[in-house]
Amino acid sequence: MPAAPLAPIVITDTDGTEFSVPTRRSARARRMLLRVDPARGGPELVLPDGVAQEVGADFARRHIGWLRVRLARMPERIDFKDGAEIPILGVVHRIRHRPDQRGGVWQLVDPDGSAELHVAGRPEHLARRVADHLKAEARKAIAPLARTHAIALGRPLGRITVRDTASRWGSCSARGDLSFSWRLILAPAGVLDYVVAHEAAHLVEMNHSARFWRLVDRLMPSYERERAWLKRHGGRLHAYG
Repeated sequence: MPAAPLAPIVITDTDGTEFSVPTRRSARARRMLLRVDPARGGPELVLPDGVAQEVGADFARRHIGWLRVRLARMPERIDFKDGAEIPILGVVHRIRHRPDQRGGVWQLVDPDGSAELHVAGRPEHLARRVADHLKAEARKAIAPLARTHAIALGRPLGRITVRDTASRWGSCSARGDLSFSWRLILAPAGVLDYVVAHEAAHLVEMNHSARFWRLVDRLMPSYERERAWLKRHGGRLHAYG
């Protein structure tokens, strides 16, 4: 059953600061949950069935100090606009709007290591063109890695899709279809490869058992370092665009 959105709850801190907290009801929730999600750009309150919204508002007010701290730690949003800097496989690129040019979007890397992402066309299309380019680059990077890992495991590979997922970096279906967040293209190359290896290992083990992690280690011996990076910095990837 899909989550049912409710009217946002507005809570006020002792200094008069107001926080508007989007609220939804979930049939799967077993308890009230207040969280701050960079992918959604702010806080969210989840209520189980049968819990009145007034009770949820009370719950949120009791945790307003925690909410303030978590919001302060949220990465600053970085829009796709002229002059903004975005990482592509660990290399920082500065976006350059080129309204006088044709050709869509292209990357340039100078001999000194500096890199730029040039975007042609009208300014109102710039953000969409950057996002489309990054999604295409993610597909180009992920697909061959997935095929390589599937071959190494001796397992057939289904469809590979790239989406803008908020709650997970990748997934594997029982049919062998793999799905990934396009935002992995913003992470270092090794981190992207770790997520692909992780999901490929699910082609053999649909769990996180010791046997599963041995498969991941076989595909990528450095996975613990890449996994730690993603846990520490993954939230920042949702701040772009």
